[in-house]
Amino acid sequence: MNKIPNTVAIIMDGNGRWAQQRGLPRTAGHKQGAETIRIVALEANRIGIKKLILYAFSTENWKRPEEEKNYLFKLPGIFFAKYIKELQENNIRVTYAGELERFPQATQTVINKAVAQTADNTGLELCLAINYGARRELILAMRRYAQDVQSGRRGNTIEEADVANYLMVPEEIDLMIRTSGELRISNFLLWQMAYAELIFTPVAWPAFDEQALHDCLDEYAHRDRRYGGLTK
Repeated sequence: MNKIPNTVAIIMDGNGRWAQQRGLPRTAGHKQGAETIRIVALEANRIGIKKLILYAFSTENWKRPEEEKNYLFKLPGIFFAKYIKELQENNIRVTYAGELERFPQATQTVINKAVAQTADNTGLELCLAINYGARRELILAMRRYAQDVQSGRRGNTIEEADVANYLMVPEEIDLMIRTSGELRISNFLLWQMAYAELIFTPVAWPAFDEQALHDCLDEYAHRDRRYGGLTK
């Protein structure tokens, strides 16, 4: 496949609706969505994507019902207990972006253990955006920059290229996919998506599979990324 993007971000939308359409509880959608993470991560790794960032829990998701949040807190433990060996065997490295410390200690322990276990892997970086919000990321970045200036670690001027040093996700996003038909980016990677290609697919995340990923990548491959310039 030509023009494989280096960094892909996905807003994994539609778990609850997928479940409700089948007469199932919303948690069933989240469970199936976790299976989709495995499928998509393995395929992204196989075809050479370098980093896959998945919007797992936003700063706004704290508004969800307690039962649903409690299940989401348990889901990393279920996922990694089942698939950490397979991720290891496929050289996939797990990372996260977000303020994990607000999560229950058990959830923090599970995620930090997966990060440590896969730290030396050199294949796909599977980054979970968890308790992440782009506006919050930018606020924290500005605070760290101000602290560096105040302490004398840097001068009081900053260039665009310097900003990445203060962000949770330093990479530019090549392709952003949102599943389930919604047409918004929901406070996700606002700085990093400045020149990302955006694809909104009607496929709900629990039904998103290798073919759905390839459909998005095929569309990406036909885009003309000009970065404000003209086509040659």
